[in-house]
Amino acid sequence: MQVIHSAHKLAALCSEHREAGRRVGLVPTMGYLHDGHLSLVETLRPKVDILVASIFVNPTQFGPQEDLNAYPRDEEGDLKKLSDANVDIAFLPTPEEIYREAGEVLITPPAVASRLCGASRPGHFSGVCTVVMKLFRLSRCTEAIFGEKDFQQLQVLRAMNRQLWLGINILGGPIVRETDGLAMSSRNAYLDGRERELSLCLSQALYFAKQRYQASAGEGQLSPEALRKEIEAQIPTKLGEVEVDYVEVVDPTTLLPATKLDSETRVILAVKIGKTRLIDNANLALSDTLSAAYS
Repeated sequence: MQVIHSAHKLAALCSEHREAGRRVGLVPTMGYLHDGHLSLVETLRPKVDILVASIFVNPTQFGPQEDLNAYPRDEEGDLKKLSDANVDIAFLPTPEEIYREAGEVLITPPAVASRLCGASRPGHFSGVCTVVMKLFRLSRCTEAIFGEKDFQQLQVLRAMNRQLWLGINILGGPIVRETDGLAMSSRNAYLDGRERELSLCLSQALYFAKQRYQASAGEGQLSPEALRKEIEAQIPTKLGEVEVDYVEVVDPTTLLPATKLDSETRVILAVKIGKTRLIDNANLALSDTLSAAYS
């Protein structure tokens, strides 16, 4: 595995591969890799000739009160995991390498970014779109993959790809969960014992939503808003240790509030436990790893 820190070197190398007719795949990460990240590598590896994985904690997607400096890092461990997973190129730039000039171009994200995390974290998706566009350009990738845990991010990047005619095949990787249902996340490292226990409220609320939808099938009386209220009632905010950012039942493409319920309707939620903000989501079908964790 080649380890590259220079943007120019990555661009030159990937251009050579593309000119030779090779398909280039990209797995963008912020490091501190877990099995969720590695599942993305595993999914994309057989689809491309050259696989690039980036590790970059992107400062432009963090707000002034967010955890940029505290974000967990493990460069040595990450590189070993990528090498073991047969990644061809690991790209580890510094912020100064990615953002070289004052007053750099920032991308205005598409409309699908305006709600949910976009409303809670002003400027976040502009930073995401900008850094991902840079990574797309440097890697000249034909395929890229992003985890469905940040479902809004996936839809934002698909919209950017579509609206700017980038022509990249963007895949979504299923959420990988711990055996007790918690979605894997680098930020889980922040949780102490009590907070880790409370964090299960996200996956438990999502499983409740699936069960409630299935039980209501044929009733014709359960509206998206009624389901949303029932889901929110499952989150233990009365303890004072959990703060709800949002609970939404949405159309899986537009992320606007759902007007009807079906198995592809998405439940998306974000909560703050202690100082840690966690997100999770699921559709209303029963056949997935979330259902397996609670069955």
